[in-house]
Amino acid sequence: MLANSQEKLNLNSIFSVISTNHPDLKMYDAQIRSLDEAAKGAKNWEPPLLSTGLWMTPYNPGLWSKQSNGSTGMGQYMISGQQTFPNRRMQNAEQKYMQSMSSVEKEKKNANINELYSAAKENYFQWVVIKKKLGVLEQDQKMLDFMIKNAELRYKNNLGKISAYYKAKAALGNIESMRIMLQNELSQKLISLNTLMNRDKSTMFDIDTSYETKDYSTVAFDSATFINSRSDLKAIDKDIQVAGLQQELEKTKLKPEFGVRFDHMFGFGGLPMQYSLMGMVKLPMAKWSSRSSKANVISLQWKIESLNDQKQSLINEASGVATGMLTEIQSRQKQIRLYEDNIIPALRKNFQTMQLAYENNTEELFELYDAWETLNMTQLQHLDQLQQLLLMQVELERVLEIK
Repeated sequence: MLANSQEKLNLNSIFSVISTNHPDLKMYDAQIRSLDEAAKGAKNWEPPLLSTGLWMTPYNPGLWSKQSNGSTGMGQYMISGQQTFPNRRMQNAEQKYMQSMSSVEKEKKNANINELYSAAKENYFQWVVIKKKLGVLEQDQKMLDFMIKNAELRYKNNLGKISAYYKAKAALGNIESMRIMLQNELSQKLISLNTLMNRDKSTMFDIDTSYETKDYSTVAFDSATFINSRSDLKAIDKDIQVAGLQQELEKTKLKPEFGVRFDHMFGFGGLPMQYSLMGMVKLPMAKWSSRSSKANVISLQWKIESLNDQKQSLINEASGVATGMLTEIQSRQKQIRLYEDNIIPALRKNFQTMQLAYENNTEELFELYDAWETLNMTQLQHLDQLQQLLLMQVELERVLEIK
């Protein structure tokens, strides 16, 4: 399926493409930029208010002009301007609050990267094991071809029985069936990895089949480990900080705000020009106008309490999962060492002994077939165990957020 000339990728190469191309990460980048841009407007002033029109003007236009008795006319035309000055403490609090909002999205992006990398590792290691199984099947086919051809030759020359001949023929068919199934699984892994890299799903590439089983027995699964490593917990911490800053903002809304109003009046009928200059103060701390801000402060305190409980729940869950996974990984590693150091070498030696005896006409085909079948099943079981170990390692790294 995969030619030598095709691109060969290792895990780090795949991670690099995912971090650059995946649309979820681009979405987070856009959200972060959106929040950062919005924060630039935190220290905004209320717009000035301008007004113009007639002021204290009688309905009778005849009274607007200067009267025959020498008295001035009545009525004025007024131009007015009003400006409220922002509370500096409230502006600073709002700026800190808005600038902190993007920090939550940054940590959520990192958490999403962890999930994407874990999915990539799962598909990658499954592909590695599939290739190793295909290698075993290739050797199986060669061995079964040898058995079948040798049995046919011996049977023609009346030198051997044909009792295991048809079992070998059937096994050859099973090998081909398994190869088809594995090739399909390999194609699915190719599609999955291309999807994670946001590339054309039919883009062909090969992978580096090297892998490493890691030892995490020295890692302490305490609160500090998860708080320092997991982005979802860091996102909750940022959420708590944001809620605290929002609380401070709500408290500053209870502080007074000041303003100024200037009115200039043009008098009718010789009435002199006049002006009015007034200071203004907004008093949000009044009982009837402070309910909303006070309620928001209390609401945000309960939100912080909820986020702290959520954080502790995630730490507890992650600690339990990680501890259980580590125990299972250690057990699986011991089993795999038994396969590699004891079981498979012994069965391979047994098969080689049977093959030599068969070639020297001291053993029958069914005995050689039985030795091959046992070795083959054990090799595939070993690879199944290896795949489970690698996937458990991926899951543990996902829980610990080790990329």
